Parts: sequence; structure tokens; C-alpha cells
Amino acid sequence: MSERLGTIADLLLDRVGDHRPGLRSRERTWTWDEVVRDSAARADRLRRLRDESRPFHVGVLLDNVPEFVLWLGAAALSGATVVGINPTRRGADLEAEVRHTDLQLVVTDAAGLEILEPLDIGVARDRFLLVDSPEHAEQLTPVEPVRDPSVSAETRMLLLFTSGTTGASKAAICSQGRLVGLARQNTEKYRIGRDDVCYCCMPLFHGNALMALWAPALLAGACVALAPKFTASGFLADVRHYRATFFTYVGKALGYLLAQPERPDDADNTLTHGFGTEASPEDQAEFKRRFGAKLYEGYGSSEGAGMINQAPDGPPSALGVPAHAGILVVDPATRATCPPAELDEHGRVRNAEEAIGEIVNTEGAAKFEGYYKNPAANAERVRHGWYWTGDLGYTDAAGYLYFAGRSGDWIRVDGENTSALLVERVLRRHPDIVAAGVFAVPDPRSGDQVMAAVETRVGFEELRLAEFLAEQEDLGSKGIPRFVRVSQRLPTTGSNKLRKKEMQADGWRTPDEVHWWPGRGAPEYLRMTDQDKQDLREQFAANGRLRFLP
Repeated sequence: MSERLGTIADLLLDRVGDHRPGLRSRERTWTWDEVVRDSAARADRLRRLRDESRPFHVGVLLDNVPEFVLWLGAAALSGATVVGINPTRRGADLEAEVRHTDLQLVVTDAAGLEILEPLDIGVARDRFLLVDSPEHAEQLTPVEPVRDPSVSAETRMLLLFTSGTTGASKAAICSQGRLVGLARQNTEKYRIGRDDVCYCCMPLFHGNALMALWAPALLAGACVALAPKFTASGFLADVRHYRATFFTYVGKALGYLLAQPERPDDADNTLTHGFGTEASPEDQAEFKRRFGAKLYEGYGSSEGAGMINQAPDGPPSALGVPAHAGILVVDPATRATCPPAELDEHGRVRNAEEAIGEIVNTEGAAKFEGYYKNPAANAERVRHGWYWTGDLGYTDAAGYLYFAGRSGDWIRVDGENTSALLVERVLRRHPDIVAAGVFAVPDPRSGDQVMAAVETRVGFEELRLAEFLAEQEDLGSKGIPRFVRVSQRLPTTGSNKLRKKEMQADGWRTPDEVHWWPGRGAPEYLRMTDQDKQDLREQFAANGRLRFLP
């Protein structure tokens, strides 16, 4: 491989003449040489259609199909920016998101056209390129793969919509150079080599698949094997079909996999390792037991990564150790470094008020590439010359760093702060709870109460939740949920993360079944009736706190 590793375009050109498998679907296998040449043909079409008066932004609305990967390559070679459009979004929210990114072309198929056609996204119908149309192949001309002379490490490669789990989505900028840097880091951290088959079941419009799988596979010359969408029931069959060795995940998807009925031959597969976020130590251990693959739990975001070094010998619930001295946990109000956490025998933080703060990178402001046309969001991320992650964390006396949730995950109960993430991890231990989201709902008198939303495959009574919670020695009394929403399918983003802000806004007024613990003493859950909800609302009114109900 040559030393020209400054751009994604160069990584692609380094694969010219590489006749090992580079891309696979159920229908066809491409060599890396074919991937690059097919990408070059699409890059040529982009150049011919480019409107020089507008940003070279190309929207892609596709499932995980080979065309998505080929248009990523086309964008890299031509200097275009790919804007991944989330196919699970609809209506006015989707229209506003897409218009904001100033697209001049849209690559999609008939299904995507049906989603976008009713919307005013600022792109004329004749600027839609339909990859499943009869004329698509005729409009592509074979050309010799080249990099556009304007392409550099600073060329904008991606606009990645944040998942919107904790607020409105923003379009995070990722340049070709930053993506190459992430490819380098992740091939080393997650041990991705040329002989790996990387199973891509997370959506290609999201940073998880692009930064942790596609770009590292391109750098290493590994094969990318596609699943159009993640399905728990089809996961193992795909792994065996492709002989996949590596995959990426998010915690909720992993929960769905572990909820599949266990079979004696689960470990009869080729997987060796995977990377993801938001999986509990218990889920990681269970996945290893059942499927024989080691999971590397990481920390990062579409906006920034590379802040944590792995520590294989550290505590299983730790993220690792700070990558450099500028990674700190600080009090957001004072910017003072938080003291180390004092952990009890269960790993519970005794001094949460002092120890848990926001994770910052005091050297990271210059590396943050910003959000597209969103100065207010940029200012929130970069303050006092520091990069603020918006995530909570704490360190222990040995220097290991732990994730404690998003900045909105503090729940203040009876004057004490409780981490929603830690409660979620306890709930996920229950064998019949597939997914759990925990968030604050207002108390009718003061502060917050804890509410949980659980996705379960059995009825609430079968969960015997009060008994289960009483057995969890690392769950403090303030973390026991007062309200429990029960669902067979909780709302999620297109990247399989729970929509916690949406569930928090619904609170106990959701149409889903809700159980609550209205008394004191040991938890005892009762089915919440419409009258209970009305009575609770009247308590808010009596205490002058109706303004706290969304």
C-alpha cells in the first residue's frame, strides 16, 4: 500500500488492482478493484451533473445496499459530500433536515422517492438519481479511477445527522482527513485486518457503520458484507453465509440478538470480534458465552472520537483510560476537575454529586469540525477553548474512565442526583427485558422522579419487577423507577437507539401500559388508570407545578 493516506480518495485508489473480495451482498461479490472502478463511473456522473454555484452536497437515501457503498466511493473521488438521509424519518421533520443541508442531487430508489416526493427538500425531480431505474446502468460510463484535483484532507466527506435521541438532530461535519484518521485508529483498536469479513448491519447513513466499519475495512483491504437492514432473526444466518468475522452494533440491537431463543449451535459461527456502544458488561459477557466473539465497547460520536484508550485489564464497566492529559471530567459550572469516584463493593458511586461531571477535551476544540450551518450548536460544543462532549462520566482512583450517560441523564430525586444510565443497566439484566430507557419525569411537589420504559416479551406481571429490583444490590433506593412504561416496541431512531426525549415528553401519559409505585416502603407496582393520571395532574395543579408537565 502506498503512503498516500491523507484522503478517502487515496485509500480507494490504493485498492486499484486488488482482486480480493471488497464488497458482498447476497446477490453478488465485487473485488476491491471493481468497487473502485464502479465508484469512479459514478464519480464521473457526479462531476458532469455538478452545479458549481451550490455546495457539492449529495443526499443518499438507500438501505444498506451495494449502491450506497459505491456512491460513497464516488463522492470521495469527486470531492462531493454525502448526506445520509434516514429512511425512518418522515414528514415535516425530515423535510426540514434535508433542506437544511442544501442538496443539489439525491441518490435513491423507488422506495426512497416515495418518501421524499411529497416533501419540498429544495431538489428538483430531475436531480434525483434512481439506482433501481432501467436507465441507471446506461447513464454510467467506465472511466479510469482518478481523484479530483480539488480533493484534499480538508474536503468535506460527510454530513452526519446526530441520532436525535436527546434533542433536535444536527448535521455533524466529517472531512476526508478526519475519516482517514478514524480508519487508522479503528483498524488498530478493533484489530481489523485484510482477512476480515466485516458484516455491516448498522445503517450506512450513521457514523457507527461508516467510521467503525466501512472506512477501516477500506484501509485494511477487508471485505464489507452488507445486510440491507438489521434483523435479529437474520443476523446469525448472514454471519454464517458471509463467514463474517467482525461486526458493529449499538446496545439496543445487541439486546435484540440476546433476546433470540438460545440454540445449542449459536457458537458455531465465524465471528471473532465486534465493536459498539451502550452494551452493558453483562451483555458483553453473555454475547461472548453464546456466540464466541469478543466485543470491544467504545466511546465516541459523529462529532469526535479518539478520546479513550482501551484498557483490557481494567474494570469491565470502564471505557478505558483517557488518551491524553486533556481528557477530563469537570464540573460544568466551575470547570474544576471532579475528584475520583469512591466506589462501593458493587461498583456504585458513593460520591456521585462530586465525582460525576461532563467529559471534556481541553485540546479538542481545534479538531471539532462543527455542525453545518448551526453556530449555536457549535458554541455549545466549544466553550472556553475546550471541546464539551455533552456526556457524563467519572474516573476512579486508578484513572479509569466510566460513562455515566448523556448530559440530560441526571435525575434529581429527593435532592440527590441519580444516573439514568446506571438504572438502565440494572434493568437490562432482567432476562425478559429486551431494551430499557430511563429518564426524569417531574415530581408533583419538587425535583424529579425516575421513570423507566421497558421493551419486554412477556406481560408486566411475569416480570416480577419489584422482586427483581430488590435483588439488585447495586441499585440505590433513589434509582428505583416510580413509573414503568411497558411496550413490545419502544420508539427508536434509524440507528436503533431509543428516542428518550420523545418518551420523556410522553411521560406517564403515554398510551402504552404504565405501572406505578405510588406509596412508600418497598416497591409495589400498580396498573396506572386514567383516573390515576387525572389525580396526579391535579396534584401538579394544586402545587402550582403544571408548567413542568410538557
